[in-house]
Amino acid sequence: MTRTAGREANGPDFVEALARGLDVVRVLGGSDGPQSLTDVATAAGLARPTARRLLVTLEALGYVRSRNGLYALTPRVLELGTAHVAQQGLWTILRPHMEGLVATTGESSSLAQLDGSDIVYVGRVAVPKIISLAVTIGTRFPALPTSLGKVLLADLPVDELEQVLATPSRSSVVPRWQPSRQERDAELATVRAQGWALTDEQLAPGIRSIAAPVRRADGRVVAAVNVTVHAAETPLSTVLEEHLPRLLRTAGTMSADVARHDTVPAVEVTAAPEPA
Repeated sequence: MTRTAGREANGPDFVEALARGLDVVRVLGGSDGPQSLTDVATAAGLARPTARRLLVTLEALGYVRSRNGLYALTPRVLELGTAHVAQQGLWTILRPHMEGLVATTGESSSLAQLDGSDIVYVGRVAVPKIISLAVTIGTRFPALPTSLGKVLLADLPVDELEQVLATPSRSSVVPRWQPSRQERDAELATVRAQGWALTDEQLAPGIRSIAAPVRRADGRVVAAVNVTVHAAETPLSTVLEEHLPRLLRTAGTMSADVARHDTVPAVEVTAAPEPA
């Protein structure tokens, strides 16, 4: 990873130091393990003294830890990753439904939103499974070869879809499925028509997944929820005949709760007047 080119074009209010700090966080978050100062500086496109100052600052703030000259993120970065969802109240609303879905299917369930041409996992209820790709909150995958991504992309207007897919992926995963534009459009048309999406080892071997939309009161998709299975353990017939109906019911109740949340007027709380 290198620093984004052309930052000088962002104007005088652009804070380069903040951008560089976020570059360091992304480098550490995308690595396979703790990184040396040289590793971080090289990957972020920074001079070593600059990278060191940023790492020291992030460590002082509790987002990075160092040991034996190696740096890694701390769990505190989850505050950054989940702040967007928490602000919307989505996780509080949707988690009980996902827990119920996992209890009935015996499989993991995740919640994701779009970020450019990627999906980012913003909620997860997992069961112990050995899969080829580890998933946690904040994990990023290319959207198109995932069931979650197909649901989210299918909701976009055509012009917005093209703009989103033109954004370079920030995921390190190279998907197995590399469709032509015609194949892509046909797949998304199917998702729009049936209201759910399937991915059968298109992202990586062994990963089979179905997803459905979670909609706001105005009908727009705010997130997607899925059920993921290991292809060697769970046949496609089980996914479609048993898990899919449960997923669709769950997504429907999740959407109803989000819609109710959207329509509840905000109540402004003011302090009581002081006694005279």
